[in-house]
Parts: sequence; C-alpha cells; structure tokens
Amino acid sequence: MTERRSPTVRRRRLGAELRRRREDAGVTIEMVAERLRCSSSKISRIETGHTSATPRDVADMLGIYGVVGPEGEELVQIAREARQKGWWHPYSTVLTGAYVGLEAAARSVRAYEQQVVPGLLQTGDYAKAMIRSARPDITAEEVERRVRVRLQRQSLLTQDDPIEVWVVLDEAVVSRPVGGDEVMRAQLARLVEAADLPNVTLQILPFEVGAHAGMDGTFTILDFAEARDPGVVYAENATGGLFLEKAEELRKYVFIFDHIRAAALRPEESVAAVAKLAEEPLWRSRPKSSGWT
Repeated sequence: MTERRSPTVRRRRLGAELRRRREDAGVTIEMVAERLRCSSSKISRIETGHTSATPRDVADMLGIYGVVGPEGEELVQIAREARQKGWWHPYSTVLTGAYVGLEAAARSVRAYEQQVVPGLLQTGDYAKAMIRSARPDITAEEVERRVRVRLQRQSLLTQDDPIEVWVVLDEAVVSRPVGGDEVMRAQLARLVEAADLPNVTLQILPFEVGAHAGMDGTFTILDFAEARDPGVVYAENATGGLFLEKAEELRKYVFIFDHIRAAALRPEESVAAVAKLAEEPLWRSRPKSSGWT
C-alpha cells in the first residue's frame, strides 16, 4: 500500500521519533531547551506533534542525542515534509486542520455517529443544512467554505488508494430530516450509493437495541499503514474535539466500536433499511407534534 503523505502525520511521527531518541540518550526536555536556547514548552510541543520543527532544530536536537548518518538525515527530511502545507491549509479558519490532516493519511476510519451523517458521506445540501443549524453564529460565506472542504475530503473514498471506512450510525441519524424531506431523502440515497463501494461498510444501530456501548458519545478511530504511526481516536464536540493517542485509550475505543457494530444491523440489512427509508421516510408518516404532554 502506498503511504499517503500528510504534513500532520509527518509532524506527529517526527515528534514521536525525537522523543524516543531523547529518552534513549537519557536527556531531559529541560536540558534540550537549555542547549537550543528555547523554552521547554517548545520542545514538548514538537515531541507531541503540536508544533513544527525546523530542519535546523531537528539537526541540533539529533546532535545532542548522538544520532548521525542516514538515520539523522531521514528525520531531517521528515521535518522538511512536516512543514509543507496540506491542501486544506487555505480552509484552516473553518475546520479542524489536525483532524483533516490525519484523515488524509489514514488507512482506515471507523466511526460511530449519534446525530449526523459523517462528513465523508454527506451530500452538499445535507452538509449545508447541518452546518447552518449547528452553527447559527457563522456567516453564509463561512458555511459555503465548510461545505466545500467537506466535499473535497470525499475524494479519499474513490482515489486510487481509497481509505477504508466503517461507519455505524445510530437510527436517530437516518430518522431526523435534516434540511427537510427532499434533502434528507437524497442523503439517504447517497448512503446507499456509498455503501456499494468496496471500501465502505455501513451499519445502523436500531433504537430497539436499547442501552449500548456507545452511549458516552460519538467518536472516530483512525488507523495508519505505517507501524511508526499509531492509531488515534477523535472525539468531536462543539469546541473542536479531543484527540486521544495513548495505547490504552485506543484499545478502549476499539473495544467499544466492536461492541457497537456487533449490536447493529448487519451491513446488508442496514443498506436495505436505509434504501427503504429513502423511499418511505418515517418522518412523513408521523403526525406533527404540538409538544410533549
């Protein structure tokens, strides 16, 4: 499998490699910061992948750790690649760039969604309606920019080396008419179409299941082809989301996802159910409610 290059993933890998070599050399972050005449927080952020390091900084750090030759040259080259701009950079003001950067290089995505169709499977009209409702504080222009980048991300599904996507949707996602009848029926048809791709698996978690392993919230697990790039969990929220990268956190969410998909309808049953909803949506047969009594 060809490795997809993403500056976000390169920065993350570089940080992990630098941290490992520092620890192997028995050097503290404070010692490195003193030698480079910078703050300890800068070294820490480089090692966690939150800040780019210049090739010169990396070369100086490797000199402190005693790393020379081809090994050091490879890491300096990774530093150069990590400073490049991803295609999503012009949209950095309207999206979580770190997530899009990780997604761009991922081998697979496993997601559980409670409220909305995942961005990789949304139609433009659904995305527009969802964003307008979820973010009434932003301008129409910003909505359009968010929709544009969301649709651009979907090329991951059909490129030469497509990403593997396994999505479990709570029944609420396909039962709520986001954007109205026409928009939602088109979105359901899009889900059926996407599920026909060999790299996309879709399941529905029905209401009748009752309490289940995913009730704590929506999450996405991203895995990468390279062993040097460990998986990461992204738990989205209104302020941007949380990245979980510890091995025990990843194992916990994989365990949860496995339980959710085991409780969900089988993929073929799920696609049939969504196709039926596209033709006979439940919201059209329900009486208009005047509120709870």
